[in-house]
Amino acid sequence: MQDMSTDWWTKIITMEPNCTYYFGPFSSYDEAQVAYPGYIEDLNHEGAKGLIVVIQRCEPDVLTIYDEAD
Repeated sequence: MQDMSTDWWTKIITMEPNCTYYFGPFSSYDEAQVAYPGYIEDLNHEGAKGLIVVIQRCEPDVLTIYDEAD
């Protein structure tokens, strides 16, 4: 069960580069849903490929996670 006091975040995973980004916090799912296309546009302009978007309640410790295993 999710903690209803936890904020909403947009998690975007990119395959190239292999990264996970967290954008937020947002007070509602709808607010996060309205905002994420701008983040997608920015990442596309930076050359990111293979984007996956997940909107969820969470408390990320780190906002950008780079997988340096490549």
